[in-house]
Amino acid sequence: MTDRDSDATDPEPEPAPEPEPEPELPAHGVGPWPGGPEAWPDDPHYDPELLEHGDARNVVDRYRYWRLEAIVADLDRTRHPFHVAIENWQHDMNIGSIVRTANAFAADTVHIIGRRRWNKRGAMVTDRYQHLDHHADVAAFAAWAHEASVPIIAVDNVPGAVPIEAFAWPERCVLLFGQEGPGLSPEAQAAADVVVEITQYGSTRSLNASAAAAIAMHSWILSHAAPASG
Repeated sequence: MTDRDSDATDPEPEPAPEPEPEPELPAHGVGPWPGGPEAWPDDPHYDPELLEHGDARNVVDRYRYWRLEAIVADLDRTRHPFHVAIENWQHDMNIGSIVRTANAFAADTVHIIGRRRWNKRGAMVTDRYQHLDHHADVAAFAAWAHEASVPIIAVDNVPGAVPIEAFAWPERCVLLFGQEGPGLSPEAQAAADVVVEITQYGSTRSLNASAAAAIAMHSWILSHAAPASG
């Protein structure tokens, strides 16, 4: 019997191996630097741990894989000359969100007035990149502002406040915000050089504290900051 006469057939070829699954990227970041250690950039800004394992931090692309200290140092070159201050007399979750917005707009420093401990959840870790200062009370904060020659611009909807649309922001100043609900304390209003209000046109009596802070900071940005490149 020859092979030609056999009923046997050639065995089916083995199926191609399944492709390796793509590694899952971090939710808000990038995976390890492509090419392995041999391809890592020779630059002290970069963190070997992040290059090896990926960078899941909530940072802009230009800071991917950078060391925390390198990012802070780079931000320090371009921070804007406005500060942000927040009264902290109660457990207000808006404080973290205000810190996050201050970081987004490159504020110089965020000042916490009152309780040293504050809810950081809303900050989304941006407090690591943002300069923070603490003042025990409004008097201590006002003394710092006077010593530093930084005018205090309080933001609240109170009688006699200047509409934000008509206000000329000083380039160097500190924007002072109160707590959700009660707003600025009487002591804070008295310490302010001027109180600015965000004009409202609907039925609600007030804005969320973090939303008001974002509007006020962006109003300063429109007055003094150059458009961001890229």
